[in-house]
Amino acid sequence: MRVMVLVKATKDSEAGLMPSTEAFEAMGKFNEELAEAGILLAGEGLKPSSQGKRVAFDGPSRTVIDGPFAETRELVAGFWLWEVRDMAEALAWVKRCSNPMPGPSEIEIRPLYETADFGEALTPELVAQEDRIRERVSGR
Repeated sequence: MRVMVLVKATKDSEAGLMPSTEAFEAMGKFNEELAEAGILLAGEGLKPSSQGKRVAFDGPSRTVIDGPFAETRELVAGFWLWEVRDMAEALAWVKRCSNPMPGPSEIEIRPLYETADFGEALTPELVAQEDRIRERVSGR
């Protein structure tokens, strides 16, 4: 099962405050453990929402919204993509993680949809297309 592990933003991360050397060391050690266990597929930190854009869709209309965005608790400051056996394993790994922020923080775990989740709507041709795309992307 693949999961996206979302590090939620805080006022500090939205202000662009960089982690301490100690925080970088702790996170680096944790990331090494994830990689050695074969769980880590990807992971990155995100710049503050003030440097981002949103695009609102309404039928054919597209509206660009400049950051920063309100509600810091709802923003993401970083992410991992993991391959785990189940949600219990993902949760166990998150509990081992050092606090990603200087103060109180949250990490959210969300399962990714897998091909089988889409049922008959995903035709064999669409499955083949998805497989080709994944193969192309993983070969980078």
